[in-house]
Amino acid sequence: MDIKKSLAAALKAAALAAMEQGLLPRGEVPEVLLEVPPQKEFGDFASNFAMQSARYLKRPPRVIARALIQQLAYPYIEKVEIAGPGFLNFYLKHDWLYDSLREIAKAGEGYGDLPSSSSEKIQIEYVSANPTGPLHVGHGRGAAVGSALANLLRAAGYDVSREYYINDAGNQMQNLAASVNARYLELFGQHPEFPEDGYHGRDIVDTACRIKAKYGDSLLTLPEEERLRRLRTLAYEEKLAALKEDLAAFRCEFDVWFSEQTLHKAHKIEAACDVLRQRGYLYEKDGALWLKAAEHGDDKDRVVIRDNGVPTYFAADIAYHWDKFQRGFDRVINIWGADHHGYIPRVKAAIEGLGYRPEQLEILLLQMVNLFRNGEVVKMSKRTGQSITLSELIEEVGTDAARFFFNMRSLDSQLDFDMTLAVEKSNDNPVYYVQYAHARIAGILRQVAEEGIEALPPDEVHFDLLETPEEAELIKTLSSYPELIAQAAKEREPHKLAHYVHALAGDFHSFYNRCRVLGAEPPLQQARLALIKATGHVLRHALGILGVSAPQRM
Repeated sequence: MDIKKSLAAALKAAALAAMEQGLLPRGEVPEVLLEVPPQKEFGDFASNFAMQSARYLKRPPRVIARALIQQLAYPYIEKVEIAGPGFLNFYLKHDWLYDSLREIAKAGEGYGDLPSSSSEKIQIEYVSANPTGPLHVGHGRGAAVGSALANLLRAAGYDVSREYYINDAGNQMQNLAASVNARYLELFGQHPEFPEDGYHGRDIVDTACRIKAKYGDSLLTLPEEERLRRLRTLAYEEKLAALKEDLAAFRCEFDVWFSEQTLHKAHKIEAACDVLRQRGYLYEKDGALWLKAAEHGDDKDRVVIRDNGVPTYFAADIAYHWDKFQRGFDRVINIWGADHHGYIPRVKAAIEGLGYRPEQLEILLLQMVNLFRNGEVVKMSKRTGQSITLSELIEEVGTDAARFFFNMRSLDSQLDFDMTLAVEKSNDNPVYYVQYAHARIAGILRQVAEEGIEALPPDEVHFDLLETPEEAELIKTLSSYPELIAQAAKEREPHKLAHYVHALAGDFHSFYNRCRVLGAEPPLQQARLALIKATGHVLRHALGILGVSAPQRM
């Protein structure tokens, strides 16, 4: 039951009825907004509707509020109070809680999955790290947030495709080949000059060692150009496989792995440039081809094709985004690092030049992560002396903790990740606190099953026996879940799910400490049994969106 939606509709109907009765002048009716008051003594819901209506109806807010109350017809209303300059505070009968819980119980495992909300096809692209080395902690936050957002959008009824863009063309791949080549030659006692823009990580040495173990010195006899080409292929395949393995271990799946090379092979870049030229968005200067980005929000024009005829990285990005829309996506969401902020205007300018609305492309910027251990900032891996990799973080704190912690803050906020707290088995650790609530519920249900107690159908349960404040708060939190899903999806804020499950776990722990399920009188036991089963489902559903497990035992 969407109590807020039905109450808002009743309030709007009251305003129209007041106009019909001559209690209020005819005029525009603004949107009805309802909020849960910060203090319980102000009711179940509050609205500033009368105050918002005042500027349209030209009447004092309190006069409007009295007229609304006089015409309000809503079965769950116990009383309505006018507060301050014209706020409406609604106090509802507990019947709405019981009816709401009955609906939740009937929905069962489907509760939280919203009906299709749009015919719009959405593609979300995230992580998209170069396949030249291991994923690091920053990539991990992008993976956790991006996959949670995709899960959230699907739960909210959107048609979503998850995509990884493999940057497997350009200088970074040549640098990868040159770096592995230098390390491979070193393994045979040679002393090649290491490339200036090469990759110095320990993983490059490991890759060279694995190639030596498999192929021996057979690559030494190849001409250098052929050896570099061979090493490029071998290193790329290994790095991409390792990257996919890390993401799978992090419960981060993709529907499409899109290779940048395919853009070059299919001449997509030239085709995109032709469209931009025909639409007057490109011009030639000093032998290069430039996008008129400054006319469309950027601080200056941008080179697309260099004077030597070689496309820029930006040109490939233009072609890639054009390809996305050509594949039928109506909206494209990219999650980028905050350092890409300046890149947004030029990409949107190109999107417009290709004939699409700039707002069809959404860019979500991800702020940096600071790791802490025992109160100290952690910058380097103990094992390699390099940056902490995602696999090392998973090894130390686990996938559940890493994903939950990464999703505890909005993506545009810097995140301080306490690795010490993440492994604590205490209520101070938020993921432990939430998972423990689910494990407690699972434990009660096991005991109920062992005693041979079977749950009654929802229509046979006396939910009106749930009279304690703890039970009421737990039902209220459960009933707000669909609205939260819809709102968090619309606002692209999966961190709200982390906040929600923590609050829900708190409500359950309070219920657990006050209300017995085992040993309660049968009618009350059945009502409480239905309540904890609904709580368990919502915890699993929300944790599933976040990519966190819901353990049966802890």
